[in-house]
Amino acid sequence: MVRALWLGGGGGGYSGQFQSAGVHTSSVRSLRYGWLAYALGERTTPRLKQYSKIISVEGNLASGKGALAQKLADKLGMLYMPEADTFYLDKMTGEKEPLPVDFNGMCSLEKFYTDPKAADGNSYRLQLWMYTMRLLQYADAVEHLLTTGQGVILERSPFSDMVFLEAMFKHGYIRKECVKHYNEVKGISIGEFLPPHLTIYVDLPAEEVQKKLKQSGKAYLQNVPLSYLKSIEDSYKKTFLPQISETTEVLAYDATQAQDVERVAEDIEYLKFDKGPWLEQDDVAYHHMRMFVEDKQRVSTLTHIPMFLPEISIGAHDYDEKFYAYRSVRRDKMLILTVPGAYRCMSPSPGPCY
Repeated sequence: MVRALWLGGGGGGYSGQFQSAGVHTSSVRSLRYGWLAYALGERTTPRLKQYSKIISVEGNLASGKGALAQKLADKLGMLYMPEADTFYLDKMTGEKEPLPVDFNGMCSLEKFYTDPKAADGNSYRLQLWMYTMRLLQYADAVEHLLTTGQGVILERSPFSDMVFLEAMFKHGYIRKECVKHYNEVKGISIGEFLPPHLTIYVDLPAEEVQKKLKQSGKAYLQNVPLSYLKSIEDSYKKTFLPQISETTEVLAYDATQAQDVERVAEDIEYLKFDKGPWLEQDDVAYHHMRMFVEDKQRVSTLTHIPMFLPEISIGAHDYDEKFYAYRSVRRDKMLILTVPGAYRCMSPSPGPCY
């Protein structure tokens, strides 16, 4: 996969983008949190209130989790983050319209649903790219929490992303080598993040999910196999929820109950939040956490390991072709990333590339 990430400055103190000379009557520098801010007394804990939490709303496709997440965020005064899609990086870098798929993981969600066993490896590229997008979005959520004190409600998280991997492998959409690669990537990346304070699971039977997908009117969702949807449901119930419940509060509702936002909000109010690694954090830990999550290039490279896998590897000539194609479109971007782990730097402006 090839994609560019913007580096808005490096270093440990307040830093911003390079400015042209001029006369200014007020500051125009975009400040970034760093060690100097911490040394001068910037602390996170005074901002944290009752609902300064990360909440992940989980469920199968078309289960109603998005509606619950948005209404609950409005009810509790939290930030709502819709589920990350394959173009999440475009939103991060401020693109006016989505860039071609060549610069967004070289994968297609529509192609996955219409041809899940495509010989070009689209299915695993999509899975790995979506894990990376969820990781970046989760970093955005944690950064928002630590910077503002406002809690965040997300649709899905990188912690639950594996439900799709298991379903894909069970149906022969990806090879066992892909599963091994994914597990290695997740093993060195997910541990850098604390899990959500709360996971809310919206349970809708796979048969009902399939009906809603057909009613959506989207052509590529008309023939999603029922067995695939059941595999996602089983993975949630048998693997993900038991694992995440060890460190995270869990609430589960059927699709009808999930429509009662008042009830869900009341259930959250009565939770004690007395387990999980968030209880062990102090201002020093929050400082290092904030330094980490604001460095999105560092976050993204957690998913890069030096392993050859045909599904996610391209040759040198193809790499150069895509590199220069991207540079011709976005000359202000500074870093081209590839999976699994090689990257090249082209900096059109002064300053370091990492």
